[in-house]
Amino acid sequence: MECFGGLHLKLTGDANDYVGKGMTGGIITVMPPKGVEYQSHKTMIMGNTCLYGATGGQLYACGRAGERFAVRNSGCSAVVEGTGDHACEYMTGGIVTILGDIGVNFGAGMTGGFAYVLDSKSDLDIRINPESIEMLAIDELSIHKEHLRGIINHHLEETGSLRAQEILQDFDKFAPLFKLIKPTATDVKTLLGHRSRSSAELRVQAQ
Repeated sequence: MECFGGLHLKLTGDANDYVGKGMTGGIITVMPPKGVEYQSHKTMIMGNTCLYGATGGQLYACGRAGERFAVRNSGCSAVVEGTGDHACEYMTGGIVTILGDIGVNFGAGMTGGFAYVLDSKSDLDIRINPESIEMLAIDELSIHKEHLRGIINHHLEETGSLRAQEILQDFDKFAPLFKLIKPTATDVKTLLGHRSRSSAELRVQAQ
């Protein structure tokens, strides 16, 4: 796979706090050992404050992240299978895709970028911070629906995630459960046309 600058780091096993802090490029992949029996989207794979202040690159995590995931992210594209509280706080750019449950206060102070979040429990409206962001149903946004499918497919290729495989095999069932979360001041029509460098790279790879 082509890497758009920087190191391609693959970690098999758990990671601690601050994975990808200040990340500017390259790719980080974190995944459990082959043959594990637990469900990745219900299991922690890395700690707190991952991707803090990241400005570029890509991260794929086959498992959950802790609290304050992608705080102040301004350009990294990331896929993770769940997060703790305060994810995407003060985010100004990039794309975050979450294939599992999130904590509370999601997107507080978000002014740029956007996120795809699986709302399997239909309670996302009480978990987001409504002062700065809004959520839209992916199933009503055909371009974003296909973009999301491409991102999840790439996550599967990078990590071998059984969660990603499950979603892709029954995408018509899962797609209505996904929400697009963006700053209220951002026009949804511009999201895929005016993105950060790393997000544009991800679109090329997903095609």
